[in-house]
Amino acid sequence: MVFVAIAGVFATSLAVLNAQQSAEAVRVGNDAIGGVVTSTNGPEAGLWVIAETIDLPTKFVKIVVTDDGGRYVLPQLPKANYKVWVRGYGLVDSQPVQATPGRTLNLKAVVAPNPRAAAEYYPAVYWFSLLRVPDKSEFPGTGPKGNGIPENMKSQGQWLHLMKTDSCWSCHQMGDKATREIPKSLGHFDSTTAAWSRRLLSGQAGNNMINGLAQLGPERALRMFADWTDRIAAGELPPTPPRPQGVERNVVITEWDWADPKAYLHDEIATDKRNPTLNANGPIYGAAELSTDYLPVLDAVSATPRQVKVPVRDLKTPSSADDRVVAPSPYWGDEAIWHSQANVHNPMFDEKGRVWITSRIRPSDNPAFCKEGSSHPSAALFPLKSSGRQLAMYDPKTNQVTLINTCFGTHHLVFAEDANNTLWTSSGGGGGAVGWLNTKMFDETHDEEKSQGWTALILDANGNGKRDEYVEPDQPVDATKDKRINAAFYGVTVSPLDGSVWGTVLGFPGAVVRLNPGSNPPATALAEIYELPWNNPNVPVHGFSPRGLDIDRNGVVWTVIASGHLASFDRRKCKGPLNGPTATGQHCPEGWTLYQLPGPQLNGVTDPGSGEASYYDWVDQFDTFGLGKNVPIATGNGNDALLALLPESGKFVVLRVPYPMGFYAKGMDGRIDDPKGGWKGKGIWATYGTRTPFHAEGGKGTTSKVLHFQLRPDPLAQ
Repeated sequence: MVFVAIAGVFATSLAVLNAQQSAEAVRVGNDAIGGVVTSTNGPEAGLWVIAETIDLPTKFVKIVVTDDGGRYVLPQLPKANYKVWVRGYGLVDSQPVQATPGRTLNLKAVVAPNPRAAAEYYPAVYWFSLLRVPDKSEFPGTGPKGNGIPENMKSQGQWLHLMKTDSCWSCHQMGDKATREIPKSLGHFDSTTAAWSRRLLSGQAGNNMINGLAQLGPERALRMFADWTDRIAAGELPPTPPRPQGVERNVVITEWDWADPKAYLHDEIATDKRNPTLNANGPIYGAAELSTDYLPVLDAVSATPRQVKVPVRDLKTPSSADDRVVAPSPYWGDEAIWHSQANVHNPMFDEKGRVWITSRIRPSDNPAFCKEGSSHPSAALFPLKSSGRQLAMYDPKTNQVTLINTCFGTHHLVFAEDANNTLWTSSGGGGGAVGWLNTKMFDETHDEEKSQGWTALILDANGNGKRDEYVEPDQPVDATKDKRINAAFYGVTVSPLDGSVWGTVLGFPGAVVRLNPGSNPPATALAEIYELPWNNPNVPVHGFSPRGLDIDRNGVVWTVIASGHLASFDRRKCKGPLNGPTATGQHCPEGWTLYQLPGPQLNGVTDPGSGEASYYDWVDQFDTFGLGKNVPIATGNGNDALLALLPESGKFVVLRVPYPMGFYAKGMDGRIDDPKGGWKGKGIWATYGTRTPFHAEGGKGTTSKVLHFQLRPDPLAQ
């Protein structure tokens, strides 16, 4: 016993000595704070060290990870007073310590007193994985008089796609503390089922939530959510996530507050997707969607936010303020906090440093030049009666916003690498057309009618290589004609190889569509459709329901799907005909490769995949981060992370955001500020894109944030 006691003392002393030696090895510059993190277990590796200040024009946060010896360095800190603390899995937060740059600061990590306390810091998807979803045997549904699942719900996968990326998860996390528990401010209820029924009526999104619930089968879904909450309240805990490993420990995250507590962000943009050196060290622009009518702007160099007002052309343009509060919110009561006419969804830089946005400028009824009887080349072939959102452009040099009336609806947008700087758009899922704006022509003529065009999605069903007369989606295939598909793009991207335009089609199993514009797009554009491999005996893994997408410099398309995968589609791998009567969707399963996203699978789901419900993805074509060129990165909406795939190994690098908990992005982009600046001169930009920033750690009053992800060569680089 004496020997054991002496050995224990020796081990503890050795750990302390190692920590002291590690601390002595950390040298910090005038703009850094560094040291070593220890707990009662000795030096702690893979923990986050967080520094926060409110001394700057907006709240500023820097986050790094400890190395194998528990050492850390917080680099590039503006002069200010900081609160510094430690967070990590297996711990509870340490007491914040005051510090200023230029000093060594050793920190004490606090081991969690019990598993429950430790689990409070786990990402949402780990808690979400405890949800017991309906078993495969419950499908097809037997309706309200049977098992409560709608009869049109044919499979577990179809049900999951509605609960995940095409419903609940498309707006906010499921599994964070705000959703896995019932807030006391909601009131007292006789059952958890009743509490869930009431919570889904809350706020201006109440109708949307109830409509989503109806698709799942209200009674069956409410029982499931209530059971989930009850089991968690009774002490059930999720699996433990891993701490950052390897290159994940080299990540530096910087955060700035922007917008206001009642606004939410959908997206941000930092540079031209085609040229990531544009707008070096310049402002970041955001899209506030339905929440407010301004573009949030951040000067990251000075940590200064500002706003750009987005106008409308017609004062009768609908507003989100018209969406009534169905029932009081536990956060905002009866207040309608969203008030946007412009409904700006997605921003994109052009080659001149101007910011283009999908923006509503008028009521939905289209002008005459869009409709049947018009001589407009696109309207003559495929007239459009309405569009829910159009285009606008902000020029930072003049501080002016130009509004552009489009016949086609807009949602996402992307520039082609062509002489006309063609701006391609998606409609978000409706309208049946893909639209574009010739921005070169628009700059020269300011003629919005002449500069725009659109096309229906027509399959070359007869396989003759050109567009012919076609049958409608509800008509049988005619071997002598082409066929229109009733589809529209959600995500949109353009191939740098051949100028083809790719988009995702929502739904189940969903698809990607390739559009070859041809020489006269309204009349010559031809589409190819490639469905996700579902119930296809020719593939080893099935997947379903894409949302966002992007493309690499090799022409490989990458999309995130509701089955919990990042999927690639390589058209070059297709073995059969790409057009003709048999090319109807499931004709190229060999083109798909599925990569299981990080995070545990849902309780009751036995198929490969993850509980993760990624919203979008982006391909780092030019190595703006440091993992290499053509690295696809998914938004890890349940993982509080960005998820970077190393295609050669098939492994993910998890860029976790530990503070504030609830990081949920809907996009990202990468910028090179200094090509000769090494890791300091480049990085990825993103924003908190949840519609419920008040669900994030901090609750009501928490604002959306801009994030900058950088990758050092090692965890101590300055």
